Amino acid sequence: MENFETLAIRTQTERTQFDEHSTPLYLTSSFIFQDAEDMRASFAEEKPKNLYSRFSNPNVTEFTDKIAKMEGAEAGYAFATGMAAIYSTFATLLNAGDHIVSCQSVFGSTHTLFTKYFPKWNIETTYFKAEDAENVEKYIQPNTKILYLETPTNPAIEVLDLEFFGQIAKKHNLIFIVDNCFATPYLQQPIKYGADIVVHSATKLIDGQGRVLGGVAVGREDLIREIYLFARNTGPAMSPFNAWVLSKSLETLAIRVEKHCENALKVAEFLESHPNVELTKYPFLPSHPSYEIAKKQMKLGGNIVAFEIKGGIEGGRNFLDKIKMCSLSANLGDTRTIVTHPASTTHSKLSDEERNEVGITAGLVRCSVGLENVEDIIADLKQALD
Repeated sequence: MENFETLAIRTQTERTQFDEHSTPLYLTSSFIFQDAEDMRASFAEEKPKNLYSRFSNPNVTEFTDKIAKMEGAEAGYAFATGMAAIYSTFATLLNAGDHIVSCQSVFGSTHTLFTKYFPKWNIETTYFKAEDAENVEKYIQPNTKILYLETPTNPAIEVLDLEFFGQIAKKHNLIFIVDNCFATPYLQQPIKYGADIVVHSATKLIDGQGRVLGGVAVGREDLIREIYLFARNTGPAMSPFNAWVLSKSLETLAIRVEKHCENALKVAEFLESHPNVELTKYPFLPSHPSYEIAKKQMKLGGNIVAFEIKGGIEGGRNFLDKIKMCSLSANLGDTRTIVTHPASTTHSKLSDEERNEVGITAGLVRCSVGLENVEDIIADLKQALD
């Protein structure tokens, strides 16, 4: 059983005595033991057994196992949110005095971890720009421990060469961590290119319907073991209910993402031809500066399109006010198309200079293309742009 869609559907927990076809919900905080020896051996980890749902739970295990198989990983651990996965991974692997090298264009909360919280513990981060990726080695210091990146990036839709960075990480003995949220395991598997750990916000395309929060980290067994020990003591575990929802979502991930990508490419092609759009960025547009890299490492281009509206911040605000069908929301990867104008919303507290540093220009709009009929999506975008 090696094909992606089959793994997504047929990876299940062991059936109970009721012979259910679909995995049941295990809404329990704890589990019982048969006798003193069973309890001793279980806590000593001499036998695999669920002890407490903060440590493991059948629903969470099923979800984690699916993601690990999809990514080609040895092991994994699931979290309450994507940011819990990112924070716990870094907090586990870093010590005071360590250093991170990261792509500059990262999710806002990840940026806040790097710049506001980690410095309190004497952990510093050096950013490199995507266009300066080939010179990343000059940012590596003797105390650098982690090389981190997103690809495609949020929200600038930059594409970074996973194979190149995998080689750099190996050469310098760095832990290579990739946020694969925008691509999902269906479009891209960073472990093939040398990633040690892959993290996801399962809240996005993995759920795909805007219902639940979740995060997951998968990768090398020795590193995941340490992350698991950190998480079982600090408590950011995924809930069994959310894991059950997300595991069912994975059964349709491939077919959903195929349609998302089909719609997104058509939307990107429309936007690229519109007179009120200065620039359109989508990995599978030939005009994307990293088009060849995207074609090499991604199956399709994803569901996120970024475009620059003429008129700066006011142009962006005016566009949002004229939208009729598409949703105005900060989420992405939903069945519903979502548009966001970062400069006037999520990144409005940053100065123009700070926004430009992370690739957020005044008129930039991020469009998470959904599963509605693509003609209706384009019609709404067109009337708002016109």
